[in-house]
Amino acid sequence: METGVAILGGGAAGLLAAASAASRLRAAGSAARVVVLEAAREPGRKVLVSGGGRCNVLPSREARERFVSSSPRRLVDRFLDRFPLAAQRAFFEELLGGALREEPESAKLFPPTNRARDVRDALLTRARAEGADVRTASPVRGLVARSEGGFDVRLDAGTLSASAVVLATGGRSVLAGGADAAGFDQASSLGHTVRALRPALVPLTGSSPAHAALSGVALEAFVTARSGDESAAARGGFLFTHRGWSGPAVLDVSHVVTRALAEEKPFSVTVSFGGDAASRDEALRAGSGNVLSLLRRSLPDRVASLLFVEAGVAPETPLHRLTRQARRAVVAVLTALPLPVDGSEGYRTAEVTAGGVALEEVDPGSGGSRLVPGLFLAGEILDAVGPIGGFNFQWAWATGRTAGEGAARAVLAGG
Repeated sequence: METGVAILGGGAAGLLAAASAASRLRAAGSAARVVVLEAAREPGRKVLVSGGGRCNVLPSREARERFVSSSPRRLVDRFLDRFPLAAQRAFFEELLGGALREEPESAKLFPPTNRARDVRDALLTRARAEGADVRTASPVRGLVARSEGGFDVRLDAGTLSASAVVLATGGRSVLAGGADAAGFDQASSLGHTVRALRPALVPLTGSSPAHAALSGVALEAFVTARSGDESAAARGGFLFTHRGWSGPAVLDVSHVVTRALAEEKPFSVTVSFGGDAASRDEALRAGSGNVLSLLRRSLPDRVASLLFVEAGVAPETPLHRLTRQARRAVVAVLTALPLPVDGSEGYRTAEVTAGGVALEEVDPGSGGSRLVPGLFLAGEILDAVGPIGGFNFQWAWATGRTAGEGAARAVLAGG
């Protein structure tokens, strides 16, 4: 069996790569085929489950400074520049037949129908309409670069010969239905540097009965994680769980914790429930009534009770009778409460995988490998992770289109 472009992975990046490659080949009058090989029984699984079944297609605003990579930030920018956010939004509004729905408070964009399946189906339909052959339940058992050029893609049913290959196999999170994230090993076997993999955008865990007793309580908070020279901070939803802590603010800083855990380095995680130390101190000095009545104005009772225990202050203490030491203790737990984090929930609940192929080894203009001619890479396999809010789809769309078009150009140039 032979094909022009073999795309390994039928997720967000892979489907857009397929549509882009097939479109360019068709426009050039080429008979070269595009084949998508998806290990799972259904393509685009992560699209289907994203956003609670609604699919947060894109962010409405840029936040490139919040992407995390071990490579220089300028490289992240260069990859994203190939398919700017405004152009992505226009593409999906055309693809989905209507304006994306914006949630102003979260700066998230959703499909017109609020249905993730409509996004996946539209991508799949577009890829097939352009001429791509999308095959599911087709795990790749081996990938070999031929000395004379091109690749042998080993499948259960035989070997597929391809002039160009796009690795878009995704990460280790949300694996189901046969998905295997084999691209990391395939890239490594071809000589690429694969930086240490770890779960990201993942709930954190810790054995604290007092915190677990608040399971289900949600509020706005500011969370900070630090480990050595690395730190991250995020404001947003914060959720107590029976195993630890979740919510967007926690997920957005979790990469610091999972890296520290993997490298066996010390780390700390703190949470602030609003206001800086100075303003909280002034409120305690100037307020009337007792400490409990003051905290109840901005916090759920159960959270306030936890803070009293952490501060070692009786809730009925009148504000005018708070000692300086007690006041400082209350301020400390309000603005920098340490969370007794000892782990994460891992890939089982992680939204993305951090680490991956070093960006320095990939040309951002084409998505092509700088080490292996004819190899292209896209999506989560690359070492870059964005925050919650559609940013990882933004990365998948940008790198997927670039890699698909780059692979098609390589086939056309090879004649």
